[in-house]
Amino acid sequence: MTTTSPAASKPGGLRVGVQRLGTFLSGMIMPNIAAFIAWGFITMLFIPKGFFGAESPFGWHWAGVSEIIGGGGDSVLIQWQGAMTTVAEGDSGNILAYVGLVGPMVTYLLPLLIANTAGRMVYGDRGGVVASIATVGVIVGTNIPMFLGAMIMGPLAAWIMKKTDQLWDGKIRPGFEMLVNNFSAGIMGMLLAIVGFFAFGPIMLAISDVLGKAVDWLVELQLLPLVSIIVEPAKVLFLNNAINHGVFTPLGIEQAAETGKSILFLIESNPGPGLGLLLAFSFFGVGAAKGSAPGAAIIQFFGGIHEIYFPYALSKPTTILALIAGGAAGVTTNMLFNGGLVFPAAPGSIIAVFFAAIGAGVGNVLVVLLSVVIAATVTFLITGVILRASRKRDLEAEGDSFGAAIAQTEANKGKSSTAMDALRTSTDAAAPAAATATAVATAPIENIVFACDAGMGSSAMGASVLRNKIKKAGIEGVTVTNQAIANLDGTADVVITQQQLTERASAKSPNSIHVSVDNFMNSPKYEEVVDMVREQRKES
Repeated sequence: MTTTSPAASKPGGLRVGVQRLGTFLSGMIMPNIAAFIAWGFITMLFIPKGFFGAESPFGWHWAGVSEIIGGGGDSVLIQWQGAMTTVAEGDSGNILAYVGLVGPMVTYLLPLLIANTAGRMVYGDRGGVVASIATVGVIVGTNIPMFLGAMIMGPLAAWIMKKTDQLWDGKIRPGFEMLVNNFSAGIMGMLLAIVGFFAFGPIMLAISDVLGKAVDWLVELQLLPLVSIIVEPAKVLFLNNAINHGVFTPLGIEQAAETGKSILFLIESNPGPGLGLLLAFSFFGVGAAKGSAPGAAIIQFFGGIHEIYFPYALSKPTTILALIAGGAAGVTTNMLFNGGLVFPAAPGSIIAVFFAAIGAGVGNVLVVLLSVVIAATVTFLITGVILRASRKRDLEAEGDSFGAAIAQTEANKGKSSTAMDALRTSTDAAAPAAATATAVATAPIENIVFACDAGMGSSAMGASVLRNKIKKAGIEGVTVTNQAIANLDGTADVVITQQQLTERASAKSPNSIHVSVDNFMNSPKYEEVVDMVREQRKES
């Protein structure tokens, strides 16, 4: 039994390089999304206008405050749980928010989690520890949440520690390894924390100030929608996580900490453009794209897996213009009516968007939902025009409806067959992808990994689908897991990825059989993998 595998070639190119950089940036944030959501819910509940905030009738006013000592200017000095502390004058009744949870979480917990994750990516546990120590210096040396500082200082500190260890690698006398390792990491962490406090922190503060003013400038001149010209094409090239969590999330958190919400959380994660595109394919598409689009729309809109609509856009590149227009329309709506989210919507599901918006009030929820509807409508209309204009040509490309029928049959069955392959070959001699070759499974297949950029969204869904197919086939002893491409270690027998990501996956796990899919939900490739495993078990 055979399956497809990329032809041996040296991975490279600008696209792959940018994807790798984007994966590294998003890799610092994605594992910590749960902490961001926890902070967002706490903020939603306990900020002054929150459900239990000082301005709410349900607010926990003066919780734990034993005495108001005094104050001046913009602050009030209070005695709280036996300690003296200062809070903003207008928020002095909301002690739980600013003294108890919200402030320390956004100032210390979240940046340190990012730094630790980044350090581990570079140099394992040792890198994570040194990165956290160094980032404390950056945090204390500034007066704003230091997310950008953590994303730079974290990996930099781990890299410096890694290079420092290489200086005496293999030169330490037996019995002194622990002593040298602990003291070297402690001393290096101390030095980097001091550098972070005196030098790196102020530099990052200036950079954050410039970036914040740039965003404010775009908003004031009503130019923020133009960002969609960059965001939407980059998303379909699988840079969505890098853009959202590597750029917008750090800036949005700082903005939300100051104003209570941020429009930046909705620039990439708005599910409207993807929904509009998939609905247009459902009504005006042809072949397998038309048949699978409705199910993909449900998963994208409610499940928040935006990657599922990328192949549809790539199959008809002109529809990216519709995504740009829809994204810009959504951003414009939020900009004009002051819509935003309290915390990042991850994944970009309408459910997550709703809960991230409600913390800023019912009016804000209505604005955000309106932005989703407008973005979906604009994308749907423009995509519909594009698909209708090329419908005749698309049908001819599908074999004058015959190729479309073959693809639809396979999509409905969820598998391919020799007969269907023969029919496809007779209608399109160029059907096999130029970048694929035939690979034979010679070793026992026991470990199958579905890999994607972040290792969470589309890969989790694909792994679940394949796992169910293997279970229904009665095959035992095969594990199916999902993983980030960056975490592939070469031990997987079979690696399944989306076509745009296969090149990177093959570089990380060159000895695995690589299978490329274009439809996460119902790809015939899943059935090919099941048949390959079944035939191999019969032979053995």
